Amino acid sequence: MNMKLSTALAAALLAAGCSMMPKYERPEPPVPANFPYPSATSGTPAGELHWDRFFADARLRGLLARALQNNRDLRVAVLNIAQARAQYDIRNADRFPTLGASLGGQRAPNTQGDQVTTLQANLGVSSWEIDFFGRIASLSEAALAQYLGTVEGRNAAQMALVASVAGSWLNLVADEELLALTRQTLASREESLRLMRMRFDAGASSELDVRLAQSLAESARATLAQLQRQRANDLNALSLLVGEAVPVGFDAGNSTEAVRLPDVPAGLPSEVLVRRPDVRQAEQQLIAANANIGAARAAFFPRISLTAGIGTASSDLSGLFSSGSWGYTVAPSLLQPIFDAGRNRAGLASAQAGRDIALAQYERAIQQAFRDVSDALAGRTTYADQVAAQARVVEAEEARYRLVRLRYENGIANQLDLLDAQRSLFAAQQALVQARLGRLQNQVQLYRSLGGGWE
Repeated sequence: MNMKLSTALAAALLAAGCSMMPKYERPEPPVPANFPYPSATSGTPAGELHWDRFFADARLRGLLARALQNNRDLRVAVLNIAQARAQYDIRNADRFPTLGASLGGQRAPNTQGDQVTTLQANLGVSSWEIDFFGRIASLSEAALAQYLGTVEGRNAAQMALVASVAGSWLNLVADEELLALTRQTLASREESLRLMRMRFDAGASSELDVRLAQSLAESARATLAQLQRQRANDLNALSLLVGEAVPVGFDAGNSTEAVRLPDVPAGLPSEVLVRRPDVRQAEQQLIAANANIGAARAAFFPRISLTAGIGTASSDLSGLFSSGSWGYTVAPSLLQPIFDAGRNRAGLASAQAGRDIALAQYERAIQQAFRDVSDALAGRTTYADQVAAQARVVEAEEARYRLVRLRYENGIANQLDLLDAQRSLFAAQQALVQARLGRLQNQVQLYRSLGGGWE
């Protein structure tokens, strides 16, 4: 009897395995074959360059390590992986029979009116669907793709986190540099205001000159307050990203001129973009949607289930497992849809539409990634020229200020000329810091857009 049951189960297993899933082929990237702007021709690709090699500053590396450990968004992404893995395990378990054991007893009168005790022990498979047409396998494949998609989502979250922490730290570097510049400018303007008031009291200048000097000094003081608020906000943003409080007195300890980031080659879009975690996540969603079509197609075919069991019964415990008390049952069943008011057709249409949506989202992810890289490469080709030109502007304004000051001290230039030169120099110095910050932020975005920042 056991041999017959085993043979029936083995035959059912061998017969299962037909799949209705469409064959998956990765779509061609809907982007040009090359990026529109040049990149570095040598160096380690971003996807192979670990973040602690890309960022050399020890303070920044410390912040990044703490963020990867404490950031709550990243923690949620990791927990999503665990949840998706459990969902996959649940779906995958449907492919196998559920084996259960039971032991029970019953006491009831027989035909003569005497109370009789009957003991039963059973071991059996309860309503196991034999997956002839791959419905359960397709659903399991879809769950696996969803799980792998959450893994890629976690990688994308880390990539974004590394870039965000680095960007916030660079903002802090620029804040501190601008604060130092503004304090220096404020001190210079307050000294000019003091001297102008002395000249006014001596009758050597007009009230107009005093008011102009006062306006410039107060403008610098307002800029200082604004920058102090901006630095506090950047510290708060950094604390949120790191997942713990960054001390108020935290010092970035660097300058936009001193920070050095390596240049990374872009490569070809067909090779680079499909390695980005966000693009790979979109592809896993496409694979899951493709698998759902297989499950929807299989719903048109019969569902074959098997219930089987082996058990024993006896009126006393000692005879429960004796010879002659055993029996078995094998009960296959088939359910063929005949009329379902179009439910299966609608399910298939929904699955096909879902696949088309996932395809469009995958192509959109590639196009967005292509744009990210193109924007960063465009910045790479222009920021160097912008920073160099702005540095020359600062050099020219410094020379102009020195000359005007000499002319003013010798009575050739007036106070208006001197204050105008001060104002122009301060604006040029601020613009240079902002240009350097933009170049560094662009290098971070290029690193991220090329798939750097996760492992």
